[in-house]
Order: sequence, then structure tokens, then C-alpha cells
Amino acid sequence: MGSLAGKTALVTGASNGIGRGIAVRLGRDGALVGIHYGSSEARAKETLDLVEAEGGHGFLVQADLGVPGDGAQLMENFDTALAAAGGEPGLDILCNNAGYTALSYVESIDSETFDKLFNVNVKAPVFITQAALPRLRDNGRIIFTASCTTRIASPSVLGVGITKGAINTMVLTLAQHLGPRGIRVNGVAPGFTLTGATQKLFTVEKVRQWASDFSVFKRLGDPSDIADIVGFLASDEARWVSGQIIDASGGSWLGVPGFSLVGEEH
Repeated sequence: MGSLAGKTALVTGASNGIGRGIAVRLGRDGALVGIHYGSSEARAKETLDLVEAEGGHGFLVQADLGVPGDGAQLMENFDTALAAAGGEPGLDILCNNAGYTALSYVESIDSETFDKLFNVNVKAPVFITQAALPRLRDNGRIIFTASCTTRIASPSVLGVGITKGAINTMVLTLAQHLGPRGIRVNGVAPGFTLTGATQKLFTVEKVRQWASDFSVFKRLGDPSDIADIVGFLASDEARWVSGQIIDASGGSWLGVPGFSLVGEEH
């Protein structure tokens, strides 16, 4: 049996990319996984197929995020889908992964884009968490997908960085607030990751190489790289970890690339 046997998880934005990787990892570890999706049931079913191919079990949960009442609606739909899947009421692991990304230079970002970034990346996780808390069992886990854009200046995605900064604050605050219930709250901060959403962009060799060079390992991240960290945070092995943002960027921009002292050979 996996380390999460008997646990129930909900992963938002699990129809593709990092969310899909997280769902597969948690399912492999034995959790019954709620696979949330917004618009593509077909992609969510693909995630479920991958979970089951790894020996796991899951069920689909549809809800639109970034709209009024999204948190409450998601959790109502979760309850219904969980019951249909034969699961016991309640939740052990909440992964607030769903997010929205858009180019957002300060000179060009418009109010509509700004609002959507905050509605999906900040407001939705707040109210999903609020609605989930009555269902979340003591000693549960809440795990957020943050971003290395809070550590690395990224002018082209200013709005994304601002919203993920809010996630960092949420992790700290909730970790302290929910600690008395034994609930651990942490986050992972990915860098450039090869997902369905970025695959087309990274087929351009120059772009792929440029993005790969950010990491000390000179490659793009894979969803499994981030999912394995989430798997650790969801496990009892991370029982003494809370209020942390784990960098999952492959050591992106740890220093000045290629710098060496004059005359020094490497």
C-alpha cells in the first residue's frame, strides 16, 4: 500500500501539466484523487487514465474558477463526485494548483487581464481553501503551486509574480493559523516547466535553450519534478515542515551565469 493509502486528495487544475503530474503522483502513493478541471473534460479523463494506469484511483470534479462563488461550487461538486466514487466524506490533501498566466508588462497590462490573474491565482485559492476547511480533516495538508517569479525578476509576467507573492503570504499565514489543527501548509515554486501549455513555445529551439539555461542543470523542468516534491510534502515524511515555499526551479538563477574571477580557469 502507498504512503497515502486511505487519504483523499483534491488537485485543482489537474487536467494538464503540473496538476496532472501531481494527481498521478498522489494516486500512485495511494490517495483517492479528485481531478479538478475547468473546461476540458477530455483532458481530465486523460489524467484519470494515467492515474489508473499507475494503479491509483480518482474521480473528476468540474468547476469554473475565477468567477463569483467558485470555491463553494467546487467543493459542492467535489462532495457529489466523491460520494459517487464511493469515497468517505472529507478531505485530507488540498492542492491549490490551478493558475492563469499572461504576458503582463507594467506598460501594457490592462485591467481585465489584471483582474483575471487575481481572480484565478489569488481569490480562487482563498475561497477554495475557505470552503474546504470544514471538510479538511485534522492533520491534513494544503499545498500551493507558487512560482520562482517571486524570487527572479520577470518583467514580462509582472502580474503573475504579484499574484504568486500573495500565495507566498497565504502559505505563511495559513501555516500559523491552522497549525493547532495539525494541518501543514506549504508551497512549491516551479520555474520553466515543459507542459502542454508551454510545449508549442519550447518547440522553438532558441527559446527552449534560453529557458533551459536558467537552470543549473541546463534543462526544462518536467511536471514530475514538481509532483515528486508535492508527494513528499503530502507524506508523513514532511510532518515537521510547514510554512515553507520549496523552490522547484532546478536552481534557476542562483547567481550570475558563467562568472569567474579574472585569470581563474575552470
